[in-house]
Amino acid sequence: MTEGAGALRTTGFGMGVRVDLPFEDAVQRTRAALAGQGFGVLTEIDVAATLQAKLGVAVPAQLILGACNPALAHRGLQIEPDLGLLLPCNVVVRALPGGGTLVSTLEPAVMVGVTGQAALQPMAAEARDRLRAALDEVART
Repeated sequence: MTEGAGALRTTGFGMGVRVDLPFEDAVQRTRAALAGQGFGVLTEIDVAATLQAKLGVAVPAQLILGACNPALAHRGLQIEPDLGLLLPCNVVVRALPGGGTLVSTLEPAVMVGVTGQAALQPMAAEARDRLRAALDEVART
């Protein structure tokens, strides 16, 4: 991913934005932006706390939010009943060394691509558009 606060960064498997916000503020803004795009947070994994508890390793704050848009999930499950293996969409909020926070998400087309079901691509495109809109909202200051 390229550098620069607020600019959308992409990899072959994800997209994200760097924001000049403290970690906790970025988490709150991310939750609100996801809700604005119809996503609820079903799961939350505190990566830093888990690694500290299980391995005694200290790492910067990192939270994995399992985000789900029920309408999109329902459409996808009607096409591919095993799609639940790939849900929910992971949205990662990670404190960066030196300050700022990175908010990123998996590219939905990559996620549904493993199914081989071309009929899932429109749903993945809508999920991508909604996740990108959420990232854009997080990046607004």
